[in-house]
Amino acid sequence: MENSISSRLAHAWNAFFNRDPTYRPDYGGYSYQPFRTRLRNGNEKSIVSSVFTRIAIDCSQIDIRHVKLDENGRYLSEINSGLNNCLTLEANIDQTGRQLKKDIVMSLLDEGVVAIVPTDTKLDPTTNGSIDIEKLRTGKIVEWYPEHVRVNLYNEKTGRHEDVTLPKSMVAIVENPLYEIINQPNSTLQRLIRKLNLLDVIDEQSGAGKLDMIIQLPYVIKSDARREQAEKRRKDIEMQLAGSKYGIAYTDGTEKITQLNRSVDNNLMNQIEYLTNMLYSQLGITQAVMDGTADEKVMLNYYNRSIEPIVAAITDEFKRKFLTKTARTQKQSIKYFRDPFNLVPVNDIAEIADKFTRNEILTSNEIRQIIGMKPSSDPKADELVNSNISQSNAEVEERLNGGRADETNSEFSGEEPTI
Repeated sequence: MENSISSRLAHAWNAFFNRDPTYRPDYGGYSYQPFRTRLRNGNEKSIVSSVFTRIAIDCSQIDIRHVKLDENGRYLSEINSGLNNCLTLEANIDQTGRQLKKDIVMSLLDEGVVAIVPTDTKLDPTTNGSIDIEKLRTGKIVEWYPEHVRVNLYNEKTGRHEDVTLPKSMVAIVENPLYEIINQPNSTLQRLIRKLNLLDVIDEQSGAGKLDMIIQLPYVIKSDARREQAEKRRKDIEMQLAGSKYGIAYTDGTEKITQLNRSVDNNLMNQIEYLTNMLYSQLGITQAVMDGTADEKVMLNYYNRSIEPIVAAITDEFKRKFLTKTARTQKQSIKYFRDPFNLVPVNDIAEIADKFTRNEILTSNEIRQIIGMKPSSDPKADELVNSNISQSNAEVEERLNGGRADETNSEFSGEEPTI
């Protein structure tokens, strides 16, 4: 028997007990994920990191698929290929398809350009035009050549980042469509980063524990002797403050102390607020988008101005590099799909479902799938029929018999069926 005690003992496995053979890699391990995308120092210490993360998460929620098109260029079916598996399920041993898309967008926004490399294929892509991609990874382009690029890529076999030179024809090179806003040296984002760095410097200076005092002594400091006497007096006050439990020092009645440790009025914060608002407007982002309180119209504008150009650039490059001319002739393509019901409130679902089923756009089971319910077993739930209009017996019989009702009626009436 398959479930007998002997069979269970022979095929059982435990991660802690079955340690033979012992895994001994030839290289050291890591206390963090070595393949994870890390932003540059200027980007990870400011609000830029939160903006990049928001855009990357929203882009990763859009489905990108390897599909088959009809004669009119419309979506017909999904192709079960290695590339489609990378985009929807498993990109590599470390990342899912959604994590790969998030990695692509984060690298794209941080560096301005990203390389998506097919690391494992069934055929050699340098000698064969038609390949079946099994794994995809993102890499940083470190050198550009006329027909090749040198990419810093994570090698999952060794656990290290390595530089490899690959032809441009097999590497999807995606450039940030918002490059002039985000990555250009004098762009709005880079100016904002410089202002934020200045603000950090001022904050460190104000929190350094300095008193910033000026001591006015009761004599004129012009000679070297008076200067040495003043220096000695300054050090004496420093020692009193440093050695006191509560930071208290005494001075002579003729000495005058001026405190400079007060906020200096500058327009740095005003400039930062101005650049932040300008960046949000150029990216199509609002504060409501960042905190999740934006309505449907604001989100639609955000998707059209920020998300759609990035996703379209990725899919166009995939289609150009990963699909051969023969595949495109066979009506294969790379398409992206966004669920239009994600932003619809629950109160509007009923009205939308009624309009879509009444106009025979979606079936009842497709509506049930959108709202998270299991499909109905009723055959009518899979048909594009307006349930608000009563169907005649002939139409019902024709639908059930697959179009044979007319022939049956013509036989009973003694007429020949019309062809």
